[in-house]
Amino acid sequence: MTARFGRTELPEDLERVLRKAIRLQWTTLAILAVSVTLVFLTMGNSQAMKAAWIEDMLSFAPPLAFLIAVRIVNKPPSEGYPYGYHRATGVGHLVAAVALCAMGTFLLIDSGMGLLKGEHPPIGSVELLGQTVWLGWLMMAVMALTAVPPVILGRIKIKLAKDLHNKVLYADADMNKADWMTAVGSILGVAGIGIGLWWADAAAAIFIAGSILHDGWKNMRGAVTDLMDTRAMTFDDGKPHPLIGKVDDYLRGLPWVESAGSRVRDQGHVFHVEAFVVPRDQLPPLQALEAARDGCIDLDWKIQDLVMVPVAELPAEVGGRRRHQSERSL
Repeated sequence: MTARFGRTELPEDLERVLRKAIRLQWTTLAILAVSVTLVFLTMGNSQAMKAAWIEDMLSFAPPLAFLIAVRIVNKPPSEGYPYGYHRATGVGHLVAAVALCAMGTFLLIDSGMGLLKGEHPPIGSVELLGQTVWLGWLMMAVMALTAVPPVILGRIKIKLAKDLHNKVLYADADMNKADWMTAVGSILGVAGIGIGLWWADAAAAIFIAGSILHDGWKNMRGAVTDLMDTRAMTFDDGKPHPLIGKVDDYLRGLPWVESAGSRVRDQGHVFHVEAFVVPRDQLPPLQALEAARDGCIDLDWKIQDLVMVPVAELPAEVGGRRRHQSERSL
């Protein structure tokens, strides 16, 4: 039997989930295009509205990163990329996170300087259907209107992100779900100007900038640790992935295995597993090793490939006996 690496296909039910996620991301881009246009047309001199507009612009990054990564990861492995192209998901995650951090920092400084300088942003009036209307009413109406779709989309995406184990999709969903805070902050800032609280606009902008920076930092930390081959975690980075324990339990249950332990790294949305096994009596035949490998891969679609390594003693990092410091230094 020939070893096969870089599996790219999904189970049929998850293919449907992926197609749904792709459609949802295209819907997100269309809604964002409308939101960005409406906010730009009504933002006037409000710092809070400016921050909300920039956040909407940055919200294009995660769905674009997801759509691009989906096309790349399906490419089969090659001699130049023997592990496949699954890391494209992690790269997209990192790019989106860095953009959020950079813009959040900029907005935080810009809004803070406006507050320290005591800037009083004027909000004028516009002619609408023959009536003179305070622009602040339009600003608040637009923010209330554009806040609803991302929240709904975000809740749907979280379920899809869990099914697909896709952290870019989860990061996008997390940002969408929190968009109502940006809308509320903008509305309060504009309303504050209307009642004479000049500082409310800058304070709201600082709040929004802080929210952007928080999202960016959280996602950048997760993206960097994944690219550094940290232990595979759940899609929300909340805990070690339970599939690690399933692989170890399966191998320990084989009649020829005395003990087993694995190190598992997240390749973007699939896992690469290095399984270490200690044979009971002697090294099993090649067919037994291949059958054990295939059995592990069949446990879950996320096991993209697996390397089986027979050893005399398990490494300490996967549950083996940790040697004394003097022995490790030799």
